[in-house]
Amino acid sequence: MTATRSVFFVSDHTGLTAETLGRSLTSQFDGIEFQRVTLPYIDSAEKAHVALQRINAAARADDLRPLVFSTLTPPAIRDIVAECDGLFLDLFDMFIAPLETELGVASAHAVGRSHAAGESYAARIDAVNYALDHDDGGITRDLQRAEIVLVGVSRCGKTPTSLYLALQFGIYAANYPLVEEDFAVKDLPAALKPLQHKLFGLTITAERLHQIRDERAPGSRYASLENCRHEIQLAQTMMIQFGIPYLDVTTMSVEEIATTVVHQAGLRR
Repeated sequence: MTATRSVFFVSDHTGLTAETLGRSLTSQFDGIEFQRVTLPYIDSAEKAHVALQRINAAARADDLRPLVFSTLTPPAIRDIVAECDGLFLDLFDMFIAPLETELGVASAHAVGRSHAAGESYAARIDAVNYALDHDDGGITRDLQRAEIVLVGVSRCGKTPTSLYLALQFGIYAANYPLVEEDFAVKDLPAALKPLQHKLFGLTITAERLHQIRDERAPGSRYASLENCRHEIQLAQTMMIQFGIPYLDVTTMSVEEIATTVVHQAGLRR
């Protein structure tokens, strides 16, 4: 029987830091089903008491201590939630105190600083807009501005990877689908020829592509296993012919694909 454990990610801002690290840590434990709850913007004593009550209610219902991952910054708010009937893990305290000792400087204890809007934020939003404009070969002008152009057959993960590269790393990513017309001429699409050094391919197993496409267009020739095998083979042949590096993304998450592409393509975050 699978054990169940409540997990809370509590933050005075978005909760993304607590959730990302907390999910990563809990993923290391097999045989436990984690019921995860994110409590963002706990930025007042009143909200902290509500969070405390919710955590304690879960403790009573489960008859087990919930796991509480916290990135609460204000001490007064943090101290309220820390009184919960759970295992309270203060992620900032674990790292801030040793860093203050090492650096010889007191931390600012500022709320939401890692997600603050600024030049980095503006650059990422601009990159996202670029990725949206240059999705699926929709716009071929201004392609030279792209830092990378993802190529591959339809539904192999190009769009979510492009958007993740833009939003997370501020990378200008375009993507272009390889279709039957491109395979027929046995050459790179004209729009991609000047950008051959920026191309990066994504490939996938035919079985997985068939599964993905069949959810979108069940029973169609487009989704058939035979057609998926045919397109993937032609796409990989093209990538090899023109020296395009490529990655098999069959078992990879979007985060893993994007990070691997950044590393292998030598992109600057």
